[in-house]
Amino acid sequence: MTAPTDVGIVLGSASDWPQVEAAAALLEDWGIPFEVVVASAHRAPKRVQAYAREAAARGLKVIIAVAGMAAHLAGVLAAETTLPVIGVPMPGSHLNGLDSLLSTVQMPAGVPVATMAVGAAGAQNAAIFAAQILALGDPKLKERLKRHKAELEEEVARQADQIPAAYRRGE
Repeated sequence: MTAPTDVGIVLGSASDWPQVEAAAALLEDWGIPFEVVVASAHRAPKRVQAYAREAAARGLKVIIAVAGMAAHLAGVLAAETTLPVIGVPMPGSHLNGLDSLLSTVQMPAGVPVATMAVGAAGAQNAAIFAAQILALGDPKLKERLKRHKAELEEEVARQADQIPAAYRRGE
């Protein structure tokens, strides 16, 4: 028997994986079980709808939808499930992801999608946001997220030390 999977990462295309790989590694490092599937809203709509409809019954708690160009993947998933859906628009078109961003963020009332930044940073933020949702019922994960915030702060302090003291303000 396999452990339940908490997060589903749905890629509109396998070509999106390089920008999502670090986000998946973050989930893995934090011990959050996840799965990755490829299911295009336009080229395989039945696959997307079936995935969304079955997700909660299979134990998923959050879905991350990653898509570029006319990025309708997150909206289609959100239309078919009550689970939280986090959209990650991808660059790659002539519009450098603006089309993906607008397709993901402009959802009609009643079909919410939490939309992250375009590209790899958005994918990492989606993983963190999914962890924050899961941490509402998981004190250990909540503590791990607190450590993550502290690590970010420590990294900024290390970066500040690289600037000559004569140019730093407030230290």
